[in-house]
Amino acid sequence: MVVASAVAAFGVARPSPLLLLTGQRAFKFRPLSSSSAAPSRKLVLYSKPGCCLCDGLKEKLQAAFLLSGPDSLNDVELQIRDITSNPEWESAYQYEIPVLAKVLSDGAEVALPRLSPRLGVELLQKKIAAALKQQ
Repeated sequence: MVVASAVAAFGVARPSPLLLLTGQRAFKFRPLSSSSAAPSRKLVLYSKPGCCLCDGLKEKLQAAFLLSGPDSLNDVELQIRDITSNPEWESAYQYEIPVLAKVLSDGAEVALPRLSPRLGVELLQKKIAAALKQQ
């Protein structure tokens, strides 16, 4: 299960802020530091159970959140939405998943360009960081 691997990865390695939502259940992963600052950047991943492309992107996102450096995603909040739990999401994304969207300051979502499943974790991190910097 992805959540179990996230717990293992974030519990052993240097964790970063990450919020996973599966249906109505929420899982939070916070840094070991006592900082309680809210993440300033937000992403939403539209997914569904049994989607191998979605599972692959989730795994790469988990790894990308652990990387440090100039393109660090440590301050990014990630929400994973199961499209089968909401008819509007399912109608909008059933043929497009996985869809990664950034949340703007006004709450609006903008879908990011589709990320190739062949991208390495470092390049995925760079592309996401660049997309989050764009207005």
